[in-house]
Amino acid sequence: MTKITLQGNQIKTIGKLPKIGKKAPKFKLVKTDLSKAGLKDFKGKKVLINIFPSIDTGICAASLRKFNETAAGLENTVVLNVSKDLPFAHSRFCAAEGIENALTLSDFAKGKFGRKYGVTIKTGPMKGLLSRAVVVVNEEGLVSYTEQVPEIAQEPNYDAALEALK
Repeated sequence: MTKITLQGNQIKTIGKLPKIGKKAPKFKLVKTDLSKAGLKDFKGKKVLINIFPSIDTGICAASLRKFNETAAGLENTVVLNVSKDLPFAHSRFCAAEGIENALTLSDFAKGKFGRKYGVTIKTGPMKGLLSRAVVVVNEEGLVSYTEQVPEIAQEPNYDAALEALK
């Protein structure tokens, strides 16, 4: 369990992020066209997993924009934006923002991703959603960087995550 805060109030997640140097947990999530995508679909690539509570909040939207502007253009790199929002919400947001190349994935169906990655919020008003976190997986499928953002209303450390992709 990890202790984080929401506007200064303590909340908890169900676990901890995957350990650096270990194999990244496998997952299957739902894309905006309702097809499935999993970590194995990106084998041999560097993968930045941008995890957040909801696309309909300012900071979550900002992280999607920022990582897709900066990391998606890196060679052999893919950015996965993951939340429990319905795929239709992801699609609506990207269309409204003019974002065409963002890969958004939803954990709404079974919640397995949130459990495997330890990011499902266990307590507080956002219980059941995913916490704000970043995981970078290298070409060999090993976790090379993690950040559990300590305050949900705070943006992730973009520079550190991008450095981990180099």
